Amino acid sequence: MTDISKVSKVPGVHSLDHFVLQVPDLNEAEKFYTTFGLDVQRTGNELKLGCFGQDHIWSIIKGGAERKKLDYVSFGIFKEDIDVFRERLEKYGIAPDETEQERIMFRDPCGMLVELRVAGKSSPRSKRTPQPMPCTVGGRGAPFRREIKQVHPQRFAHALFFTPDIKKTLDFYCTVLGLRISDEAGPIAFLHGIYGSDHHLVAFAESPSGGIGYHHSSWDVGSIEEIGLGAMQMEAAGYTGKGWGLGRHVLGSNYFHYVRDPWNSYVEFNFDIDYIPEGMYWEPNMDGPAPEDTLYLWGPGVPEDFVINYEAK
Repeated sequence: MTDISKVSKVPGVHSLDHFVLQVPDLNEAEKFYTTFGLDVQRTGNELKLGCFGQDHIWSIIKGGAERKKLDYVSFGIFKEDIDVFRERLEKYGIAPDETEQERIMFRDPCGMLVELRVAGKSSPRSKRTPQPMPCTVGGRGAPFRREIKQVHPQRFAHALFFTPDIKKTLDFYCTVLGLRISDEAGPIAFLHGIYGSDHHLVAFAESPSGGIGYHHSSWDVGSIEEIGLGAMQMEAAGYTGKGWGLGRHVLGSNYFHYVRDPWNSYVEFNFDIDYIPEGMYWEPNMDGPAPEDTLYLWGPGVPEDFVINYEAK
């Protein structure tokens, strides 16, 4: 694999701009994502998912599919770099499905439909400083539950997708898209952007049953408390299927709670993930402990089917 991880000023994608899913029941999707706390806008047979107070659309959900299916993934690039990506794709032997002045659509070596589009950087430019929880003396520290308002994620953090061949996928996304490996734990790899991003803006897991697919999307909230409250708001609405959390990851260091969606994938409440600044070389864990040791520092055990690709035939 071409090692671009120590090369400066090499163009790369700067953000995972959005992703698109197909689901069987749009009404069910609208209820689920609204309960999760996202700004859900419905137009015809589509939902557009955003965060309140922002204009950016992080995901598009299309209804009417026979079963849940990943449609495509869109990465943001800088305008001056688009010809570089065209040249890389040609050298890699990939012909675009569609190409426009500021947009390229193609399939990666494992069949995932990918869009590169000129867009503003939507990945964070710095790490947000977590605010400490108040410690009161002589007063009540926690509010009454009746006073709690719905938790609303503040931004999209990352997504994890299934691939049938993790090595082939990493070679392509590093060589052509300019991403860097943050850490790799067995069949799961985490990738960050060269212009500054969270520990991972995208991750890939090798699918034991083959095929591509969508595993989860992660959404940033303001505290561990909001993770717990978000988990409760989902449970109160009836989303009690086997999720995972509360816990803390090792790779990425973030606190998490995963809620299983109606199609056996997940949404994650995420807080306080590691940040890799622009220009920094991050030494990746490539062949360290087993995945069960690197997936979480503490928390409940991983669900048995957590890394099953339900989109695989």
